Amino acid sequence: MGKIKLGLLLLLMTLVGTPMTGYGMQLSESELYARSACLMDADSGRVLYSKNSEQKLPMASTTKIMTCILALEDGRMDDLVTVSAYAASQPKVHMGAKTGEQFYLQDLLYALMLNSDNDAAVMIAEQVGGSVEGFAEKMNLKARELGCDDTYFITPNGLDAENKNGIHSTTAKDLARILRYCIMESPKKAEFLAITQMPAYTFWNYSKTQIYQCTNHNAFLGMMDGALTGKTGFTGNAGYCYVGALQWEGKTLIVSLLACGWPNNRGYKWEDTRKLMTYGLGNYEYRDVFEQKELGRIAVLNGRQQGTTIDEVATTSLEYGSDVEQMHLSLLLRKDEQITVHYQLPPQLEAPVRKGQQIGVAQYFLGKELLQEYPIYAGEQVDVRDYYWCLEQIGAAYCA
Repeated sequence: MGKIKLGLLLLLMTLVGTPMTGYGMQLSESELYARSACLMDADSGRVLYSKNSEQKLPMASTTKIMTCILALEDGRMDDLVTVSAYAASQPKVHMGAKTGEQFYLQDLLYALMLNSDNDAAVMIAEQVGGSVEGFAEKMNLKARELGCDDTYFITPNGLDAENKNGIHSTTAKDLARILRYCIMESPKKAEFLAITQMPAYTFWNYSKTQIYQCTNHNAFLGMMDGALTGKTGFTGNAGYCYVGALQWEGKTLIVSLLACGWPNNRGYKWEDTRKLMTYGLGNYEYRDVFEQKELGRIAVLNGRQQGTTIDEVATTSLEYGSDVEQMHLSLLLRKDEQITVHYQLPPQLEAPVRKGQQIGVAQYFLGKELLQEYPIYAGEQVDVRDYYWCLEQIGAAYCA
């Protein structure tokens, strides 16, 4: 009887996922199905866990997060979009819209993100970019702006594609960075979340002759408390892919997975996502690491200031330029991760020195990675010693 109970317990743990653990939980690369994976802190953009996260791979329909955010930023939601012959020819998954049909752009975004319809992606691209090629240029330009230098877009829907410049591909790190932009930085982040969180959506074509229904296929939204958004993907070359975000107890985490199994392994991406999110929630906590300390003073050669005599070296105080008591640097860190602070300051200055002139920086490192940098300023003005000031000082000394 005891063995039966133990077996049922193990089965339950397998079905619902490993319970969250505290500090010390380990996660080896071999525990993940995905060939490439990334866990990112959405607040800072720092990678918390990586498995080949800089390897370029096809990303299937996770591409559509970029299509969606560009349409939200550059398109008009009440635009009428006419279905081209090319859009109507897109393979499943698709709406099955007919050439010449018309839709409002906003409705197509739900078809894009909930159903992952390939024809909707092409309609959006042609409307917002003038053509699929023009929209791909916008996608690649946006990727460069976000620092995603290992990403190359050819299609708006993520179908396998290749041209003279390479294959349609990204990295797990870049994909996480793109979703971070969508939910944390874009001026249309609220609209993006509203679309991707919608359980279902129904709309008509413009002529009211056909109704279309969309169902959100992001099963992760119901798997973990705080699940925020995400997008699935699959092609023959890419395998199963996923990118999603979770917000819980003040932490916002992003997981991206590439090449996470092929049929019949549809569930691998959910297992990997749960493992990575659980690892992030259980092992990382926010710590304020700002170093509250007096920065001291620095010598200013050939300088003069009130109260300085000719045989004294002038100095200026060093400061951050604002109320240091109010300054904080809250970072998501593991218990074993320690921050080091390097102060980059010259040994001395040469007059003149302006009050508020930047003198150096305070750099916060985690290992060799620079996480934050604060400028350090001169707190006082120091003028140059001139001939008349020196005469005045000599005269004062003689009289004394």
